[in-house]
Amino acid sequence: EVTSLKNIKVDEYVVKINPKETDKRIEQIAKTQNNFKVADENYASKNEDLVIFDYKATVDGKDFKGNEGKGTQLVLGKDLFIKGFDKQLIGVKKNDNKKVEVSLPENFPEKELVNKKAIFECNITAVKKPEDVKINDEFAKTLGAKDLNNLKELISKQINDEFKKSLDMISKKQILEHVEKQKLENLPKNLIEQEVKILSQGMKEDELKKNKNSLENQAIKRIKTGLILNAFGEKNNIKVSQEEVNLEIQKQFKMMPGQEKMVKEYYEQNPSAIDGIRGSIYEEKIIDQIKKDAKVNKKEITKEEAEKILKEENEKNIKEQEKLAKHTHDHHHDHDHKNEKKSKPKKTAPTKKAKPAVKKSKSIKKVSKK
Repeated sequence: EVTSLKNIKVDEYVVKINPKETDKRIEQIAKTQNNFKVADENYASKNEDLVIFDYKATVDGKDFKGNEGKGTQLVLGKDLFIKGFDKQLIGVKKNDNKKVEVSLPENFPEKELVNKKAIFECNITAVKKPEDVKINDEFAKTLGAKDLNNLKELISKQINDEFKKSLDMISKKQILEHVEKQKLENLPKNLIEQEVKILSQGMKEDELKKNKNSLENQAIKRIKTGLILNAFGEKNNIKVSQEEVNLEIQKQFKMMPGQEKMVKEYYEQNPSAIDGIRGSIYEEKIIDQIKKDAKVNKKEITKEEAEKILKEENEKNIKEQEKLAKHTHDHHHDHDHKNEKKSKPKKTAPTKKAKPAVKKSKSIKKVSKK
């Protein structure tokens, strides 16, 4: 009965972020920002300083394509320009003229000059010293915040969001465990057979026979969960709009920059993948609604407590997977002993290369909510 999903007990975790944790994260961000201050004219450059220079290069006394540069910036000690170049700029001062000799690298665009010795005549226009970024309102604005207090709020939320998704999965698991306990008799046999077929894709006939009971139990559990959630969704008039599907696909575009065209074509050619996205959104909306109707036990925890809870949950999941794998192995082992005189061991078929993964709902089977 769908109404029995009302008032179930669910834990909801809220991570309280310590201000010290927020400050620490902001300090880490500040350290990654390049901030340099113009040095005195008499200051001699050293490692980690920024040297700005113009240059003209020659090979065997001759110019070549791309042999001049203006306002080139180089942080000394990182060797990011041409190997051995920046160490020859250690000790230079503003307005110095410095001759640098290097071998042009393997990836140099003009192939005929690869490994040739080049002479760079450099005119040093500025030397800058690194300085710590001052964490203030101005710094906050460079990161898109209104001021420092706003930045702290945003960073605190960011840390919280890093845990929220994983902690919400624990609440979802509690809801699905409750759903699985619901009674649902006389499931249609054809539905069970269809689900077993899906679960046993890629299995050989003998494997299918060995795992028949285990597969049927998994199929029954999944069908039952799907039917109950679907009934709840229909009763509560839960629908998925095309806009919500499009937004989810847009998220995937952002996760795969430069491959937007490929992702778009994939969904255009695979309508079932769109159904998978729709099904996932539909299931999430149902879970959210059940959670709204549930007796939520809000638990305010620290970041350290959240890390501990997630670690324990992960270990628990690993043990459950190992238990399932052991059960299947033992079932195989018993079956093999009964048949060891009848058949010789067969070679295992090579695993097929997986197709691109598409996020699908594991519980809800047929979704046509629009």
